[in-house]
Amino acid sequence: MDTTALHAPELTDHREAGEASERRESRRHGGEAGEVAAEAARRRTFAVISHPDAGKSTLTEALALHAHAIGEAGAVHGKGNRRGVVSDWMDMEKDRGISITSAVLQFAYDGTVVNLLDTPGHADFSEDTYRVLAAVDAAVMLVDAAKGIEPQTFKLFEVCRARGVPVITVVNKWDRPGLDALAIMDELTTRIDLHPMPLTWPVGVAGDFHGVLDCATGDFVQFTRTPGGATEAITTRISAAEAERLLGSVWTDAVEEYDLLRSSGHDYDHELFLSGAASPVLFGSAVLNFGVRQLLDTLVELAPAPDARPDRSGAPRPVSAPFSGFVFKIQAGMDRAHRDRLAFVRVCSGRFTRGMVVTHAETGRPFATKYAQSVFGRDRSTLDEAFPGDVIGLVNANALRVGDTLFAEEKVAFPRIPLFAPEHFAVARAAVTGKQKQFRRGIEQLGEEGVVQVLQSDRRGAQAPVLAAVGPMQFDVASHRMEHEFGAPIRLESLAYSVARAVTPVAIPIVDSRSGAEVLTRADGVHLAVFADKWRLASVERDLPAESLTPIFG
Repeated sequence: MDTTALHAPELTDHREAGEASERRESRRHGGEAGEVAAEAARRRTFAVISHPDAGKSTLTEALALHAHAIGEAGAVHGKGNRRGVVSDWMDMEKDRGISITSAVLQFAYDGTVVNLLDTPGHADFSEDTYRVLAAVDAAVMLVDAAKGIEPQTFKLFEVCRARGVPVITVVNKWDRPGLDALAIMDELTTRIDLHPMPLTWPVGVAGDFHGVLDCATGDFVQFTRTPGGATEAITTRISAAEAERLLGSVWTDAVEEYDLLRSSGHDYDHELFLSGAASPVLFGSAVLNFGVRQLLDTLVELAPAPDARPDRSGAPRPVSAPFSGFVFKIQAGMDRAHRDRLAFVRVCSGRFTRGMVVTHAETGRPFATKYAQSVFGRDRSTLDEAFPGDVIGLVNANALRVGDTLFAEEKVAFPRIPLFAPEHFAVARAAVTGKQKQFRRGIEQLGEEGVVQVLQSDRRGAQAPVLAAVGPMQFDVASHRMEHEFGAPIRLESLAYSVARAVTPVAIPIVDSRSGAEVLTRADGVHLAVFADKWRLASVERDLPAESLTPIFG
């Protein structure tokens, strides 16, 4: 007997119920993907880069002020009644007036969520800046009006170009004497092969700053400083005719200069900007809060929103895919009361919700996210959800390292963040014999953060690790933090090495047998051969099989 007919209504009911469930699930996922895409479109995630003393931390503070994320702008040295800047929270940063570690600030502006990553400008901390540039969608390049394109600015721009990060240029400190505006445009073109596209043009020479010509409307935007410069400048928009009546030749000179540039093909081209071949240019003075709102408006209007990111195979991960993100920074010592450790994760796709269980791509193990926080300089608050472009702070995520990937549902692994080639080396030893436990813990933590690279060898033993750095100021930071955060002061003994190469295992005995050379093992297991100089390297290299020694990134 054919029983199909007897059960046909039941089968049909189950089939229809299943199809309805699939339709509901599809709508749910479709709605979720649409919401995630819409939230991603509201995000602008960018870094501020510059040479030291170009005004980067001051600009960061001014941007937060104009977005009403803070009540008044601090000063880099916190002099007088003005507090220090929120992005420079480390004691050494306050003492020296420079940025040593990158900082994250998130705030809302004009319906947009802004994720601002302040970076160190000093070349000694370029590894930290490179890690940050792996996590952003755009960069603001700050140029000192008096000094033009400085060496570290050039190097950081080259990193942006290599990573495909579009750049907005801000000529800062126009309230002080400096170069001619056209000369700075020429520097951008000739020195770094970047096509400038002014969006504002200074009215008045450097040191006599009246305001800017709005290149889109032709209006004059006049700036008036407030007492002390700690609050927003007064901005007045004036027609071109009225500006000419008020300022005479000062206005007409500015108009003529911009007309000269425009006739030479320097109008704004969005595709050129996104390709990295050209840069919008604005003029201002961060310390006086002149031109800061124009920069914020430009970021909201022109900077790219988060988009699909390529994984390690090169395949793009759409922003609407299930949650994924990667660790670009580890930082300890932000909370003096608890001495905890924070992993900074850039969200690449999907919706993050606090408490969700994700997978750690490197180990395949589940990872709980109960303690997720939003970060504003040193200040932190509980974070319930985040979207592509946002930065999550995961507290005491001890299993995570810089470059690690986290994901939900659909497996993905994003490209690792390479380490730079160190050029300075020193043996570290505990200055107090009874502090060995704190010494080991502190050195391990600093290595995980990337403050220094920690190298070991059987010859030296675990009690005398070698600290390797791109620049000598990293040793100052390591020493200061070992003493004040970990309670384990250290003695450093410089080593006469200046060149490092990755070395194959078969070549290790040969390198180790030569004078002026040594093999050390990095915390990630990579073997590094270090040499006194490039001539010693060449001498040893001649006695090794081809490709035994390979350059390290940077």
